[in-house]
Amino acid sequence: MLKNALFPDFLCNFALMIVKTEAIVLHTLKYGERKMIVEMFTRQQGRLSFVMTMSKTGRGSLKKQYFQPMTLLEITFDMRQRVQLQQLTDARLLVPYTTLPLSAEKLAITLFVAEFLYYALRSEQRNEPLFDYIADSMQWLDAAEEGFANFHLTFLMRLSRFLGFYPNMETEGISDVVFDLREGRFSVTVPMHPDFLPPVEAQLVLLLMRMDFPTMHLFRLSRTDRQRILEVLMRYYKSHLPDFHELKSLAVLEKLWDGG
Repeated sequence: MLKNALFPDFLCNFALMIVKTEAIVLHTLKYGERKMIVEMFTRQQGRLSFVMTMSKTGRGSLKKQYFQPMTLLEITFDMRQRVQLQQLTDARLLVPYTTLPLSAEKLAITLFVAEFLYYALRSEQRNEPLFDYIADSMQWLDAAEEGFANFHLTFLMRLSRFLGFYPNMETEGISDVVFDLREGRFSVTVPMHPDFLPPVEAQLVLLLMRMDFPTMHLFRLSRTDRQRILEVLMRYYKSHLPDFHELKSLAVLEKLWDGG
């Protein structure tokens, strides 16, 4: 009787499910001579870690160049419950990028977005609208010929909507409001805690909320403006995502587009 009761759990540990899904590469790490560990955000299963073996001849379906940050893939893998590293069996380019690898500015933005999402989506479950937002955003950046200097700022502001802490606009139109970072809302009164932005910086949040990809080029910002807005955004995310790491890619990103 006891043996039968335990049998379903035993099967669960070894059961295989072949999954085919779209995925976004977030991070890769070399593992031994021919293996790589790849962190991806998948459309069907959310955030997952994979291990894969690279072909010695380079003729296999798992090509190293497919696993650059923010590459959009269609992958197949053996889904195992209670296993930390899933076994990747096949990967194909979903949408090849044409300009991201060739533009220093776009590449810097891409590396920043990948590193940001690597930490921001650490425990993200299946979220198809979020996946589609990220994939569509990267395709927009790839297609843009100009006017994308504010992309990373707009991307982060709108990303907060999918993660559940997009700012509340109840006080829209009221001047001299502060922005409560913990509550994600504007207020005419200063909160009792120190995590808030004074009116001048609260206006930066309002500015960001008016931006979208087609119109963000109309907001002429200097490099200093972008740095300060990015600092505000990072502070906001850190208020809502515990143990959010400092990003190495920030140093490169902050040197772009002096003068707008």
